[in-house]
Amino acid sequence: MTAKSIFSRRQFLKGVTATGAAAGFPLLIPSSVLSAEAPSQRITVGAIGLGGMGSGNLGGFLGDPRCRVLAVSDVDRNALEGARKRVNSHYSNQDCAAYKDFRELLARDDIDAISLATPDHWHAIPAIMAAKSGKDVYGEKPFSHDLREGRAMVTALNQYGRVWQTGSWQRSTGDFRFACELVRNGRIGKVHTVEVGLPTGGAGGHAPFIDPPAELDYDFWCGPSPWAPYSKDRTHWNWRWQMDYGGGQLMDWIGHHGDIAQWGLGTEYTGPVELHPIHAEFPKTGIWDAATRYRIEGAYANGVKLVLQNAEGAHRMGAKWIGTDGWVWVDRGGFETSPKELKQEKIHPDELQLYRSTNHIGNFLDCVRSRRLTITPAEVAHRSASVGHLCVIAITLGRKLRWNPDTEQFLGDESANALLGRAKREPWNLIVC
Repeated sequence: MTAKSIFSRRQFLKGVTATGAAAGFPLLIPSSVLSAEAPSQRITVGAIGLGGMGSGNLGGFLGDPRCRVLAVSDVDRNALEGARKRVNSHYSNQDCAAYKDFRELLARDDIDAISLATPDHWHAIPAIMAAKSGKDVYGEKPFSHDLREGRAMVTALNQYGRVWQTGSWQRSTGDFRFACELVRNGRIGKVHTVEVGLPTGGAGGHAPFIDPPAELDYDFWCGPSPWAPYSKDRTHWNWRWQMDYGGGQLMDWIGHHGDIAQWGLGTEYTGPVELHPIHAEFPKTGIWDAATRYRIEGAYANGVKLVLQNAEGAHRMGAKWIGTDGWVWVDRGGFETSPKELKQEKIHPDELQLYRSTNHIGNFLDCVRSRRLTITPAEVAHRSASVGHLCVIAITLGRKLRWNPDTEQFLGDESANALLGRAKREPWNLIVC
């Protein structure tokens, strides 16, 4: 393998136009440019964010022989070293580079794709920087920490022709796809209601404020969000319960069941036009401030009613579409229909067949090569996350809101529009990234 052929392959992956990527058209790639067999031609991967889902996703990339992990990055030295050793052990060498600062990883020209699994407040900036550096991205849900940065991410990914896959892996499982196909092909008649059930959040965050552990660069961890005194209840898994860094269970799961609800409705490139907060409860003490219980009702332009709340009582986890002739409900490990016989239905060749994927990371790697759209591309991920962002704003303000999904603005409510984005702590902002 000559240096010239390796250069040609990498330049190909980095130089695809935004038009080709956004349109989802396949590109014919000569075997001389991309070879599945040659180790030097494997898709090279860097992993940013190595706890929780980051560790799981790293395992997915290590397990696919079409790619090779070259570098890892995390602000926690323990997580960083653990991941580096894991990669080196997998490949039986000492080649994996480790960076505290993700920008050093993104500066490498020999990396094609990024696994991004940081807390929500660190999604947009690395994603946009990755796009500018010519790298494709497998990024965790929810797509963004606020709606405006989500739109900025989509713009950058399209501008630089990058492939994006969101970690909304439910789309790559059979029951979720089949449920959506039943609904989209009219098996329950005209849909009038969709119910989205998400987890109930927890109250807490009472651990004392202490000095950050030596292995954690806490100021870097806070990054573009406000700095606050360190507590073990603020970082790592617990960041999700604080609105400055996450969005509670509502935002943690909107990219799963909310995404599936949109897929089944065929509204994955738009969104609701009305949001009405019915109920919301928030922690009364501690540093966790995300809603623990919530119910928001909304409506789409076609009249379909949206009911989104934490799963309690008859409102179950998952997505449920209710139509004039029956209903379909799907969750992880759960799939029911009315009438029951719907579960035995077949989707015929002349009916709508939804995008089929059986391996979420595998689908991403397929699309890195083909330059097709993934099963959860950026615009779709942005629209799914947007439903959550709108619901958060509605329960924050406690009033009914009207929304224009085309302009992505609230109608006649500048206070609500002011909550569509967050100020970024210097030196981090979307303009310079």
